[in-house]
Amino acid sequence: MDWRTLPSLNSLRAFAAVAEEKSLSAAGRELNVTHAAVSQQVKSLETFLGLQLVVREGRGIALTPEGEQLFRGISSGFETIQDTVDELLHQDVGRPLNITMTPSFAISWLMPRINDFRLKHQDIELMLNPTAENIELKPGGVDLAIRFGRGDWPGLESELLFKTNFVVVGATRLVGDCGIKKPEDILEYPWLQEYGTNELVIWLEKQGIVPKGKLNITHLPGYMVLEGIRRGEGISATAEVFVEADIAAGNLKVLFRDAVYTGSGYHLVTRPGVNRPPLKAFMSWIRQMRDEQTSL
Repeated sequence: MDWRTLPSLNSLRAFAAVAEEKSLSAAGRELNVTHAAVSQQVKSLETFLGLQLVVREGRGIALTPEGEQLFRGISSGFETIQDTVDELLHQDVGRPLNITMTPSFAISWLMPRINDFRLKHQDIELMLNPTAENIELKPGGVDLAIRFGRGDWPGLESELLFKTNFVVVGATRLVGDCGIKKPEDILEYPWLQEYGTNELVIWLEKQGIVPKGKLNITHLPGYMVLEGIRRGEGISATAEVFVEADIAAGNLKVLFRDAVYTGSGYHLVTRPGVNRPPLKAFMSWIRQMRDEQTSL
């Protein structure tokens, strides 16, 4: 197709609206522009074609024979475009909203709140995938990743959901008043660690500690780590936001603050470009949940 031989799409849209409404003002309202702008586009189209397409008739507009011919041709074209766009939008809206997040975030923050989203958006089908892996975001695949870090994932857009301190915690029944004062003291206790993470080694390196023997680490899914900490099966580093209630109730004791990832937080990570409606609805909802939490 030789695009240079075609008039501008804006002029064709303006003419089609005028032909349908038989009024410059009504066409302007449909296109959300002034009637003067519509008139200018129609005149531009007439100049391009070297034909008169519309004439004034009373207080409205009538089409010339050439205008009628053009309107018949472009109407079928615009209807085909509209049908195709509607079909694509329907397919995209109907596809489940695919979200991935860490197991710890899922069990400790998202799941206690997700029923609120389901009640408010019953037409949106959710696919939640708790995993420690950074799953690639591809078109038609994962729509949103809720990731922990500093927000610097190349080629992706990230929005800080909330900052969170990481703390080393242990059940009061386990550590009691044992007097843990220095980092080396925690090596006497078993450590629970989520699959795919390495908090203990990172933390020890930051403290300048080189263990003399093999570390007592048990690797578990995120939700099992948190439950294990609460049962007194070991100590671990976790986001403080996940255990605030346990700390306040005295069930868990903070041994060290800002333990591992100082300055980081949980981010909403998406592909660049326009987000589809279900994703927009979810991101708006999760921001609201965040704001309600921070206002408490």
